[in-house]
Amino acid sequence: MTTKEAGAAGGVLASVRATPRPVRYLLAGVLVNQLGAFAQTFLVLYLTARQFSIGQAGIALTCYSAGAVLGTLLGGELTHRLGPRATIVSAMTASAAVLAVMPMLSTPGLFGVLLVAIGAAGLATQCYRPAAAVLLSELMPAEHRVMAFSMMRIALNGGAALAPLIAAGLILVDWDLLFYFDAVSALAYAVVARLTLPAMAAPRDDDEAESGDQKRSAYAVMLRDGRYLAFLASVLLGTLIYVQYVVALPLKITSEGHPAALYSIVLTTASIILVVSELKITSYVKNWVPWAAGAVGTAVMGLGAAGYGLGSHAVVIVVSTAVFVLGVMISGPTMFAHPAKFPASVRGRYVGTHQATFGLGSALGPTLGVLAWGAFGNGVWLLCGVLGLIGGWFALVGMREGKNPVTETV
Repeated sequence: MTTKEAGAAGGVLASVRATPRPVRYLLAGVLVNQLGAFAQTFLVLYLTARQFSIGQAGIALTCYSAGAVLGTLLGGELTHRLGPRATIVSAMTASAAVLAVMPMLSTPGLFGVLLVAIGAAGLATQCYRPAAAVLLSELMPAEHRVMAFSMMRIALNGGAALAPLIAAGLILVDWDLLFYFDAVSALAYAVVARLTLPAMAAPRDDDEAESGDQKRSAYAVMLRDGRYLAFLASVLLGTLIYVQYVVALPLKITSEGHPAALYSIVLTTASIILVVSELKITSYVKNWVPWAAGAVGTAVMGLGAAGYGLGSHAVVIVVSTAVFVLGVMISGPTMFAHPAKFPASVRGRYVGTHQATFGLGSALGPTLGVLAWGAFGNGVWLLCGVLGLIGGWFALVGMREGKNPVTETV
């Protein structure tokens, strides 16, 4: 083992050893919650199995996505006002309650009520994320913060990899079990959070409660922060590219005559690479200046997507996936940690806006991807490559250190 490799390994072990116990509980809660995160993934299949039309299922999925975007914004605001633990407990309890009644509303005669419940489920389910990110940044030593966000991503990806296997077994028994299991996992996260996470006070600019004018001013400052807006542009473009991995890629695979099993192989390959390699990659990348990690990773992700357009052979698809995932590992932890660097008085709102931008890209990506595939076919991958370079440039501009309206007014 070279000195550099030993340093990287030591960096991983040092970060694991430095992880406070509350952070470990937080990550365990994220994993448990993600194991039951079926609502969005299986919503269309569930509703069509319950005699809803494909059009109605699509509207329901749109409502869930809209609720998820609003939920991340609300989560940032609640984190600022209630504190991280209270936000997580409240959001997960509300999510469990809504998910538990979903099967009772899943009849065509109650479609309007069901849409409201689905939107509320999306809102409550995603509301916890800004609070978890703020808590992670507060509890983890600064030198290990990027590694901590890499650990959170592994918990999310690990849960996402195992969840379909659990769902497959539940569906064999009863489709309704998807929502009941999801509700139980959300409630379990709420209990874990209440019993194990510290009750940190909500951040304030001063000892007095924040007025409505101060709240509006905080968002106005964010809108004047050109660097942060450039960072959000990079997040949006990167998310649009990432979504094509689950939208346009299966369309490419099936249209070129490959068996559906190839897509399963691609998903498995990506999951293995992420779980096995991300911490080690992050142990190197955390020493880069943040803008370099964001710019290089976003560009590499785009180039990996562009590789899908180079040919139809299975080897090309698998190799392109490896490059694509490498870009995700380079940029992901650093970019998710970036909003947590802002002052405590505005951190929850900045994190919430970042998460909402990610959610917006996730909501728009499927529709834009299908339209782009229909219009350009394999040309969509060249478009992804161009967007990756543009997104990398926005990351370079947006993540550079320098004066900004926040640090000047806080």
